[in-house]
Amino acid sequence: MSEFETAHTSFVRHHLARRSGERRGRLERGHLYAEKLFLEQVWWPLVGSFDHLHPEYEIQDWNRRSQFLDFAFLPASGGKIGIECDGFQSHVKDMDREKFSYALNRDSFLTGMGWKMLHFSFDDIQRRPEVCRMLLQLSLSPAMISSGLIGSKAQKPSASAERLSPFQKDVLKLAWQLNRPIRPRDVMERHDLSFRPARQLLQALVERNLLAPRASGRQIRGYEPIGRFPMHLFE
Repeated sequence: MSEFETAHTSFVRHHLARRSGERRGRLERGHLYAEKLFLEQVWWPLVGSFDHLHPEYEIQDWNRRSQFLDFAFLPASGGKIGIECDGFQSHVKDMDREKFSYALNRDSFLTGMGWKMLHFSFDDIQRRPEVCRMLLQLSLSPAMISSGLIGSKAQKPSASAERLSPFQKDVLKLAWQLNRPIRPRDVMERHDLSFRPARQLLQALVERNLLAPRASGRQIRGYEPIGRFPMHLFE
């Protein structure tokens, strides 16, 4: 039995032993092929453990009706992340207007209650797991990465990724999030840095051809990402 299979079996047994009634029944019925494949193809290679991860996690909607998330990640450092593995048949093709509206409203309600909701299609989990891993890592906070909750047994990063520090990765991510050129002040505010080290972080990304300076005359006004988003740096 592989390391993943051993850990997965213990993971499910651990949660079954602590549940009863419908919460136990939901785990027995709901944790199926798609959910296990997500853990095997996406979660395990990135995180390397199931600590703080809860399968078929019960939540309540605005009418206090019980619903179950495929997974909830509740790290000790704080935060609530809900993860759903969505199949096209059940979540799109067979969904009527009422169910469609409810699904959107439920996510909006959970967001208002402090949850971060992540959705992965079964097709991507099965055929493009590297995309799912990249998106999952982007969604998990840098604090979780630096604290060791992520990456303890992760796949060895590429040579390009090894050349980027956690600060550089976070600055690059921020540059892609902004709808304008990133400036040293943005980095200063995000990481509580003075001007010089903030500018050095940006210049290091320029040297790696990940950012390009945008100038007005002789003065650099900011930096913009080059090309497409570099997924391989976040695998």
